[in-house]
Amino acid sequence: MTLNKKSIRLWPLFIIVSLTILAIGFVWSLDAGHRADKVALTVLILIITVFLGIVWLLCLSRLAWRVRFLSLGVIPLSIVAFATLFRFNGFSGDLVPKFEWRWRAEPESFVALAEKQPPQAAELQTDFPQFLGPDRNAIITSIKLNTDWKNNPPELVWKQPIGAGWSGFAVVGNSAITQEQEDEWEKVVCYDFFTGKEKWAHRDKARYYTALGQLGPRATPTIDGDHVYTVGATGILNCLDFETGKQVWSTNIFEENGAEAPPWGVSISPLVFDELVIVSAGGAVAYDKGTGDIAWTGHRHRSGYSSPVLTTLAGTEQVVLFNNGLVTSHEPTTGELLWKQPWPVVECAAQPTPLPGDKLLVSTAYGVGAKLFQISRSNPSQEFNVNLLWESIRFKAKFTTIIYYEGYLYGLDDGIFACINPADGTRQWKRGRYGHGQTLLISDILLVLTESGEVVLLEPNPEAHKELARFTVLDGQTWNNPTLVENYLLVRNSREAACYWLPTK
Repeated sequence: MTLNKKSIRLWPLFIIVSLTILAIGFVWSLDAGHRADKVALTVLILIITVFLGIVWLLCLSRLAWRVRFLSLGVIPLSIVAFATLFRFNGFSGDLVPKFEWRWRAEPESFVALAEKQPPQAAELQTDFPQFLGPDRNAIITSIKLNTDWKNNPPELVWKQPIGAGWSGFAVVGNSAITQEQEDEWEKVVCYDFFTGKEKWAHRDKARYYTALGQLGPRATPTIDGDHVYTVGATGILNCLDFETGKQVWSTNIFEENGAEAPPWGVSISPLVFDELVIVSAGGAVAYDKGTGDIAWTGHRHRSGYSSPVLTTLAGTEQVVLFNNGLVTSHEPTTGELLWKQPWPVVECAAQPTPLPGDKLLVSTAYGVGAKLFQISRSNPSQEFNVNLLWESIRFKAKFTTIIYYEGYLYGLDDGIFACINPADGTRQWKRGRYGHGQTLLISDILLVLTESGEVVLLEPNPEAHKELARFTVLDGQTWNNPTLVENYLLVRNSREAACYWLPTK
């Protein structure tokens, strides 16, 4: 059959495609808002485009009916072929569906010893005992990095498969402890820092999985003296022996406190303060770290994904919690509510950032942004005052921690790196699409572990975005916080873990 091309009516199709391009361009031209919303709108636009394309094909194209039905049949065949070749592998931090080849191999065990690796008998002189490091602020000041990775690149010490999960490593001595999933078991695992070999593992019958939150535990352990404290994805709080992994005590913090766990998995890393372990389970809760008994219960409110922060504001030491729709502050030894500040009811995972002058920066994604609060009170007997200094949609921290350095703020604004002036919230610059990764400040260098598994070094410069070096360290989606002990970088994601030696000055 000869097809009369002149009879094909193409102008409706041209209009559909043109409107689609304009609509997607408009959605992504908006600077504010949440990237996940833009992704969802883009998917909706594409679905509408496909529907209108089918309407054009069947009703307006003037193609022969045989050609129309054959063309329509390509759609289900394409879906079957795609499902045969690929498998669903969760969502990115922007809620973009991820797929991988069905025959993609799992990571193989591989150990490579760097030339500059110290002997196994050597002891590390510094620790990284908890979430975000020794001071729980993602800042390391003990070393300075050599940024000339072209002539002096990082060296692999070891790399190997690891169980699923988004937990980071806590390190004391030569022990690196993290959480991971193995089938129906949630595990706390201790590895030898220099070899990656397992020392011990503790298992709990628990499993968390959703398509958005994905599989496994997500909170970083806390090491305190002879004990390790962990919170699993379903709310199991464990106290384990540091040397053996033997359980000292355990409880489910949400069941015990009659509270509802966050829907995307519990990611609350425990804070140890004196003789207490402080978590969030329907609000702040403190446990006796030796016995597991509840020491105090603070203001009740639905938990978020942020972890407790110990800081001093207005001359008073306090524990700050960023919960779902509310920021609260508590006296650490009694749990007394010192002050509270409402917040838009969105998912909150970023840590509040204390700033000089009794200021506290709080930020979330989902189109909310950042707010800077001034905390004050006239004398110790009066109530605290919480005053809003500024708010900005231009700094939306989703998973990452915002870092303050020499008068400026640095961090990922919905997956793109940005610098903000804390004096008034104005943006200095925004550049570098690193996804929803994590950041450390190492003396005078910013280290970014990107969502795609690269390590990028940045100069913390308020005048311009200056990338100094980059190096691929992991394969696949990486949301986990990096760990730096001396000049050894310990990284992991939901598939593999690795240790790298980094050159120093």
